[in-house]
Order: sequence, then C-alpha cells, then structure tokens
Amino acid sequence: MTTELRRLRNYIGGEFKDAADGRTTEVVNPATGEVYATAPLSGQADVDAAMAAAAAAFPGWRDTTPAERQKALLKIADAFEARADELVAAESENTGKPLALTASEELPPMVDQIRFFAGAARLLEGRSAGEYMEGMTSIIRREPVGVCAQVAPWNYPMMMAVWKFAPAIAAGNTVVLKPSDTTPASTVLMAEIIDSVLPKGVFNVICGDRETGKAMVEHSTPAMASITGSVRAGMQVAESASKDVKRVHLELGGKAPVVVFEDADIAKAVEDIAVAGYFNAGQDCTAATRVLVHESIHDEFVAALAKAAADTKTGQPDDEDVLYGPLNNPNQLKQVAGFIERLPAHAKVEAGGHQVGDKGYFYAPTVVSGLKQDDEIIQNEVFGPVITVQSFVNEAQALEYANGVEFALASSVWTKDHGRAMRMSKNLDFGCVWINTHIPLVAEMPHGGFKKSGYGKDLSAYGFEDYTRIKHVMTSLDG
Repeated sequence: MTTELRRLRNYIGGEFKDAADGRTTEVVNPATGEVYATAPLSGQADVDAAMAAAAAAFPGWRDTTPAERQKALLKIADAFEARADELVAAESENTGKPLALTASEELPPMVDQIRFFAGAARLLEGRSAGEYMEGMTSIIRREPVGVCAQVAPWNYPMMMAVWKFAPAIAAGNTVVLKPSDTTPASTVLMAEIIDSVLPKGVFNVICGDRETGKAMVEHSTPAMASITGSVRAGMQVAESASKDVKRVHLELGGKAPVVVFEDADIAKAVEDIAVAGYFNAGQDCTAATRVLVHESIHDEFVAALAKAAADTKTGQPDDEDVLYGPLNNPNQLKQVAGFIERLPAHAKVEAGGHQVGDKGYFYAPTVVSGLKQDDEIIQNEVFGPVITVQSFVNEAQALEYANGVEFALASSVWTKDHGRAMRMSKNLDFGCVWINTHIPLVAEMPHGGFKKSGYGKDLSAYGFEDYTRIKHVMTSLDG
C-alpha cells in the first residue's frame, strides 16, 4: 500500500501555487528517513511572481498606520496560538523534534515575539524636531525599507520565520520568505494561517533550494536581504547583494565558549550546560558546545558532564522523555560523525561519539576532552550534540581561548566572583554574554553577533529598527 505524499505549494500574492515549471523536491522526516511530502522547487519565474506581488502590495501596507499593523500582528499571534497543535505537528514532522518540547519551548516564545513586534510597531523613536539652522525646521522620518527577501534555516524553521517576517511587517515592509528546502512544511502552514489576516502580497512564501535563494537575493526588487544560515551562505549573500547595494542582515554561525571557573557551582553548571548543549541536537548557533574549564576542576567536571551525557536521551518525537530528536538531514549526520572520526590522537571521547539506531538521523550525546585550541573541532562549528572540553590555567588564558575563534555570537561565564564576571563580559568578543546561565532569550533583548557570525540584530527594538530607513526632512519657516 502506497501512502500519498502531502503536496506543499508556494504562497504568492494570496494564492497557493505550484512552481511555474512544475518542478518539485521531496521532503523527508528526519526521525524516520522517509519522504512524506513534496514541495515546489521554485525557479526564476516563481521568484519574479513573488517579488512582483510584494512590490505591488508595498505602497498600501507602507501607508497603513502603526495601529493597523499592530492589530494584524496580534491577530496572527492569536491564530498561531489557536492552531498551536497543527504548527507543532508540522514542525516536528519537518525536523523530528520532540512534540512536547516544541509545544512548551518554541511555540510560546514564538507567539510572544510576534506580540512584541506588534507593540514595537507603535513605538518607533527618533530625534525631536527642531531648528538647527536659522529659519529652518528639521524632522526625522523612519520609513520601511521596501520589499524584504528573507531566507530561514532548517534548525528552527518556525521561530526563525517569525524573527524575520514579524519585525519586517511591523515596520511596514512586505516580505518574500524562503524556508529551507528540508523544512518547508511549517512555513507553508503559517502562510495558510496568515492568509486570512494580511492583505494579498504582504507576506509571500516560496519553496526551493539554494539557487532559489540566490535568485531572490540577486533580484532587482528587494531593498533588503536577510538570511540565517552558514558563514559560506552569508558571504555569498553579501557578495550578491553588493552588486546593487542592497541592505543585508546576516545571522550566521556560532562557536559559543562556556567558561567555567573554579568557584562555579559544578552540579548546576553541568546540568544547565548539558541541556544548552544538547537541546535541538546541538543544532543551534548559540549552543553550549565549547566548554573551557579551570584546570583545578577539569577532571571532576568532565566526569560529571560525561554522566549527564549518558543520562540524556534522544529518540522519536512522541517520546516525552527525550531531550532532542534527530539531526536534520543525512548530510548533517555525516558532518557531525566526520568531526568525531577525524579527532586527533590526543583527544578522548568521554561519552557518545556514535549514531543511534538504524532509522532516522540520530546521534548520541557526546563529550570530547583533551583538545587543543587549534584542533578542527574547536575552531569549526559542529552543529550537533557534541560538547568539547578544554582546560585553562587562569583568566587571561580563558579569555584567549574563548576569543580565539572566528565566530562571535554567544558566550557564557560561570563564577561566583562578580568582578571576574564583569571583566569577562567586558572582554568576551561576542554579541551575547550570559552569566551563570546559557541560552535564555527574550523578545526585548537583541540577538546577533560579530566577526563571522554576521551583523544586524534579531529580536528587540534594535532588530525592529534594522527594517527601517531614516529620512531627514527640512522645511523653511518662511514659506
């Protein structure tokens, strides 16, 4: 008996459509390794149509009042909340994530973030009007930038879609959003829900691969390109966007240092770091996967972390005891396994280090010790359930090791010494520093990095302002 595959479609100008040339890709459930749907493999004609729809809708949406945009976003948040079970089910099938954790840890913040940007729509701030030249009054206008081309990743398909469309739409822009080719289902469902709220063309979704994304970024219509993805993808987007001087918003890779000093509460640190390192199978740019421990507590810490890894469970989405599900796709499984296979002789696998089961793309919670600063697994992003541990002798060396990578998104410091915590937070070259915790995010605070982790901010008023442009208007008092 053959099960009919679900048919996903693009959402362009308020209508659901197949790719213009009929091409499709298969969508696989990573928890089973089985195909469950097909999605359009959008080409240039589809990109043209989506951009035209967004451009046509822009003048009308730009001219809505902040109150009207707020009302629309609040309706979307309410609708997402009302259909939470459907969204969670789609996201779990997309990614293999545990149903219970997706419902409790992702859906509520996502709805809250939409509501935050609904409020932000009415709180744009600027310098006061004034006379800076005799006989002239100057005012500042904040305006939407225009059509935004947005590309979301596969690790958090729903939430990253919210991080992109909510601030853009709140500011009066229109959007063409492309989900990852491996995780389009929940984004297409979002379009179905949003359809009854927003005017046609304000929000558009096209499915496809990296060539589709490239065509979006290179298209002449968008004023801004936003991507969450790999450093390589971000560099390509920046290069493509530079040809017609588009604005670019990049949230790229991470390699978060987790600095544990000798006075830290080891039991709490181990417990929290294990969760922050293994949640979502470590497929998180901010994951606590690069631990630096003072030499005096190194052995005790490693033993405790290895036990925590052994006690951490991965498995099918309907198992309420699991912390995380599978890696997203076979290429990602191969990448994670490759890091372990290529470990230098001085490294030691303290826990895990192997695939789990023969169905789906599951990998065991892993701890690796004995590593040196220039080892591949320290310098490059694994993006899997692998926590590395290095030792340091003093604060200066801890800081040297922590900053000694090309990424600069997030970090954490674990100590009871307030002065030390403040010194480290000042000198850590990362967009976020947590103290005695790791990974909590709130809508009111900015998220974004430095160096090869990209530029621009998600969340917060700063993220909202990224989707606006500033205009100076000067008027003569004589006329």
